[in-house]
Amino acid sequence: MLRRALLLAGFAIAFATAASAATVKFHATLSPAAEFPPSRSSGSGQANASLDTVTHVLSYDVTFAGLSPPATAAHFNGPAPAGQNAGVIMSLGMSPTSPIHGTTLLRPDQEQQLTSGLWYVNVINQTSPGGAIRGQLLPAS
Repeated sequence: MLRRALLLAGFAIAFATAASAATVKFHATLSPAAEFPPSRSSGSGQANASLDTVTHVLSYDVTFAGLSPPATAAHFNGPAPAGQNAGVIMSLGMSPTSPIHGTTLLRPDQEQQLTSGLWYVNVINQTSPGGAIRGQLLPAS
């Protein structure tokens, strides 16, 4: 009886460890200074994302404030490190309002780019069509 209980406890711990190991969290602080070149926007924001490495589903939450005029679009861009620009990978919406929540299924190449720190969140408006605020998505500590 004791042996069976220990065996079940061992399986439960192993399962819990495997399940938690399948999630990678990312964070970005969005600012005008992170744009390349830096913008003159007064906006700011945050992005948090979780990647399930088993299902390859990325869940994300993006918040922003202080943009004047308001945001006209938001998207994930890449692949590019901080200080370089890249094309749109995925739109987060036209004329978005904060907060933005969503999920998407990533291809293997996209997952590799994201986990390598080569994706960023970009929010644009009329006065900053290349980007008002930006933040590099990096593994959260």
